[in-house]
Amino acid sequence: MRAGGAYGSPAARRRLRLLSLGTTFAVAFAAVTATVTVLVGILSYNAAARLVRVDQQSVFDEVVQDLRGEVRQNRMTPHDFSSAAPGHDLVRPARTDVQVLGPDGSVFDPGDPGLPVVGEDRRIAGAGTAGQVVVHADVDVGSDVYRVATVSLGGARGAVQVAQEFSNTEDLLRALQRRTLILMAAVVVGAGLFGWWLARRITRRLVVLTNTAEAVARTRRLGIQVPVAGYDEVGRLGRAFDRMLGRLAQSEEDQRRLVQDAGHELRTPLTSLRTNISLLRRIDELPPGTREELVADLTQEARELTDLVNELVDLAAGQSDTEPPQRVDLADLAQDVAGLARRRTGREIVVRASGDTTTHGRPGMLTRALSNLVENAVKFDRDGGAVVEIRVAGPARPGTVRVEVRDRGPGIAEDDLSRVFDRFYRAADARSLPGSGLGLSIVREVALAHGGAPYAYRREGGGTVTGFTVGGGATPPPAG
Repeated sequence: MRAGGAYGSPAARRRLRLLSLGTTFAVAFAAVTATVTVLVGILSYNAAARLVRVDQQSVFDEVVQDLRGEVRQNRMTPHDFSSAAPGHDLVRPARTDVQVLGPDGSVFDPGDPGLPVVGEDRRIAGAGTAGQVVVHADVDVGSDVYRVATVSLGGARGAVQVAQEFSNTEDLLRALQRRTLILMAAVVVGAGLFGWWLARRITRRLVVLTNTAEAVARTRRLGIQVPVAGYDEVGRLGRAFDRMLGRLAQSEEDQRRLVQDAGHELRTPLTSLRTNISLLRRIDELPPGTREELVADLTQEARELTDLVNELVDLAAGQSDTEPPQRVDLADLAQDVAGLARRRTGREIVVRASGDTTTHGRPGMLTRALSNLVENAVKFDRDGGAVVEIRVAGPARPGTVRVEVRDRGPGIAEDDLSRVFDRFYRAADARSLPGSGLGLSIVREVALAHGGAPYAYRREGGGTVTGFTVGGGATPPPAG
């Protein structure tokens, strides 16, 4: 079963869409907006309804209190409040109904609409004290609801009923409630659509990155260009992903070339070993001198094969070195390398340092590169009479340290100077000497890993200068 094959079904694709970041973002945006809108709507409606009801109650109470004050101060009769009597004393606010009762509780002047009269209202109409009040809440009058207050005129002269309509206020509040709900629903739907659009806009580039990553996993092609722009976090992620793919592609290419070059170089010594081993089967038939030559050849080929494998391992380790960088004094490293080379070869090797020779780097890699330069100089200076010189100088430009090895060997041809740091490259006059052609390529890898570059030039008076810079790019070497 192919990896990821379960995601190809329509149901799986629907689940992925439902669980996508865009859908989650849109739903979350709509949910937050809906919650805030509902809370604001409910609080606003409750506050508005409370204000309206309190305002209506205040108006009604004010009318009742004015009526009580008036009947207490003046001896008034039902005729004074009759709607037919000119100049009657009661001001009737909007949505307020007034009905006048006679001494026996009968309707003297009906309201519009007429208000119901109960036993308590008749008692108030026959009361001897002016200003007595009885209040009835939620009184149904036809299809409307009223609040009714009955105020006695005193002296058993009757009473005045004042009613305030509730139904219009409640109808207004219900209309406000409906409009609030409609507005909240519209805001929630609009927020969901806007969240969906915004999520699509934000996640579009993330979808591109996801598709690119899936394409890389499916095709194993690391050279795919990541089409992501912008300077926000998504843009930075896209550029980082693109750089990562570039590094992986370069690493894969380096490994491929290393394997190809190593296979090519290993083929020759292995072929020679097989030939000599086949001769071992007839060693008894060979003369003594030929036997010694055969054994010497096998020993030399085994040594060269060992050196080649070691240098391949060093080269591969240099490409993926995990040694932590630290502050390094290249002059001290040069002294250590020179001392080890003196003990191994018996050659005179001197170190000359000038300026600040400290840098930030990996000591193991730098020691390996410097050792390769010294070994290369000693190997090609076959006469062994001249001093091998290690020079460490810095900084020629800020942060740059230069390390070079000077010898008095046969030198390098002009045509070969540009290629001596290539893998497995060996000049025509050096092919008869032992070696794999990897030593200087390791120097190149170390220099590039430390922000520098290798260089080589012919030394005035004979010999060669090979070296590298650390920390600031290639510094042109001085003449001579």
